[in-house]
Amino acid sequence: MASCVEELHFSHIHIPVTIDQMIPVLPAVPIPAVHGSRLYLSNLDNMIGARVFTPTVYFYKSNYMSSNRKPVTKTLCDALSRVLVPYYPLSGRLREDSNGKLEVFFGQEQGALLVEAHSDMGLAELGDLAVPNPTWAPLNYRFPNEEPYKVLDMPLIIAQVTLFACGGFSLGLRLCHCICDGIGAMQFLAAWAATAKTGTLVTNPEPCWDREFFQPRNPPTIKYRHPEFKRIEERSSLTMSLWKSKPVQKCYKVSQQFQAQVKSLAQPNDMLGCSTFDAMAAHVWRSWVKALDVKPVDYELRLTFSVNARPKLKNPPWKQGFYGNVVCVACGTSPVNNLIKGSLSETLRLVREARLSISEEYVRSTVDYMEIDRPNRLEFGGKLSITQWTRFSLYESADFGWGRPSYAGPIDLTPTPQVCVFLPDGSAECSGATVVCICLPGSATHKFTEFFVCLKDLISNDESE
Repeated sequence: MASCVEELHFSHIHIPVTIDQMIPVLPAVPIPAVHGSRLYLSNLDNMIGARVFTPTVYFYKSNYMSSNRKPVTKTLCDALSRVLVPYYPLSGRLREDSNGKLEVFFGQEQGALLVEAHSDMGLAELGDLAVPNPTWAPLNYRFPNEEPYKVLDMPLIIAQVTLFACGGFSLGLRLCHCICDGIGAMQFLAAWAATAKTGTLVTNPEPCWDREFFQPRNPPTIKYRHPEFKRIEERSSLTMSLWKSKPVQKCYKVSQQFQAQVKSLAQPNDMLGCSTFDAMAAHVWRSWVKALDVKPVDYELRLTFSVNARPKLKNPPWKQGFYGNVVCVACGTSPVNNLIKGSLSETLRLVREARLSISEEYVRSTVDYMEIDRPNRLEFGGKLSITQWTRFSLYESADFGWGRPSYAGPIDLTPTPQVCVFLPDGSAECSGATVVCICLPGSATHKFTEFFVCLKDLISNDESE
């Protein structure tokens, strides 16, 4: 069974990058917003976890230097300028209103930023392009002395095209999470890519702003406890062990066969069924807790993950093309001891219950909770957060005319070491595998690999139930 999980390794390299030009990109024609215009952002857009830029990178092996190839930077700039007309809110800036809530403002500074750069290296020198690599950071532009988590008065799209000596290139992209969730980002990316590929504006579906859809009720009505926002008193060894030393990013290519076996072993005997995500999230959570040897054993841990709430919205239904944040944070809780000594099926029930708890009323309750008691800092205490990127069309959305990217996804998880990401396998054979990336202290990496890869203990526990 271990052969069904392959540990992926990345090269520790230095990428010399030279910035050649900084190009402000404005909408191609006048837009509905004028100087001084403001746009409302919902409480879901205002979540503290959304006040970030999501950095991704896309690699293309196509030879941009070939005489019959269209110029990369000009093609991307022209297409972005066209797409910024229907997606004009992305050309504004964020600012806080008198209540500390974010809004989009159209002032003196407007437009996206596209940076052109080059490197004397070839793509082949970057190592395995199948796995996120923190040393790719120079391929995403950051302003000099840019503060962590800064979103105010920043371009909401920051793109960097890096041309490599071999003729290949990368597109590093930073999109502000306040404006769009993962599905919304893919919708925008697909429009940009299709417009670049065809040379004419393509938007399918037509983008919909309509953030007022998530206005809080009057009066706000909170019907759930919302443990995902609970402020935790840190009295465990967990956070200290993760933040005390620089965490190590570990990645594993997990076959469809392995996922199916984990799901089979985790399936509770209650006829309710479960998803592959339920099973894999439960397995990762248990392996993580065991590897970190968290103390005390009665300490309550949380597993959080985002749930796409679009299918839950029926009254009224959400509008096609809406690209804002429509995610709720599901949260499962358990004492350390139960995760270590309990069965995988018991942990799966917690994950499944958290996932199924997200309803239309839960979404409305979340919006109202944020209206009354909006968290103003990220809470890491006793928590692992899993992000499921396998549901995003990362590769399918990113053909700008130079073919499917060799890699599409994040770069570095280590700035937030209590995060695990499930990524789609980008290999050409489309095997259905998932790439699981997680951050761990160096001292815990061997134990995590052992617990995660070996299912022997799970099989024996399953047979003993």
